[in-house]
Amino acid sequence: MTRDAPAVERELKFSLDELEALRERLIELDAERVNPGAFEDNWVLDRDDELKAKGCLLRLRKDGQGAVITFKGPASFDGGVKERTESETRVGNLEEARRLFEQLGYHAVRRYQKVREEWYLGAVTIALDHTPIGDFVEFEGSGAETVAKRCGFDLTKAERHTYLEIYDERVRQDPTLPREMVFPDKD
Repeated sequence: MTRDAPAVERELKFSLDELEALRERLIELDAERVNPGAFEDNWVLDRDDELKAKGCLLRLRKDGQGAVITFKGPASFDGGVKERTESETRVGNLEEARRLFEQLGYHAVRRYQKVREEWYLGAVTIALDHTPIGDFVEFEGSGAETVAKRCGFDLTKAERHTYLEIYDERVRQDPTLPREMVFPDKD
């Protein structure tokens, strides 16, 4: 969901083995499917690692609806729930946005891709993410813990790392993997 004012993102993320089983559970819970799945291409921008050093993230995303700029502040954890400030807005021209950031000294330092399918259950957004490193689910919103439990997830097993941190660990284990987390056929 795109916002124009800073908000606090509350998120739980889990690795998924049974994507179809979770879809069936969401249907049982009368969740509303927002989209069937859209490809996203994401670029992380930074200037001399200044944002990374602060635990922040500046991202430029191209998705099925256009382009989005997102800034995320440092993360903290409440149990397994990741909390961080987030400012996000849509932009009309991805390449022009990228040029603007480059003029300010920010350059793409990482890239990752995923296919995201979104559902809503009450005020909680449920994102089913298919990535080059497997399938994940994210529960986002003030009732994220409750919905995650109703879907059968153990909150103590929530993933605390970003997709790129998970991918970097995989690269350490298998240095033959490409530096960027992209699908082989979408690069």
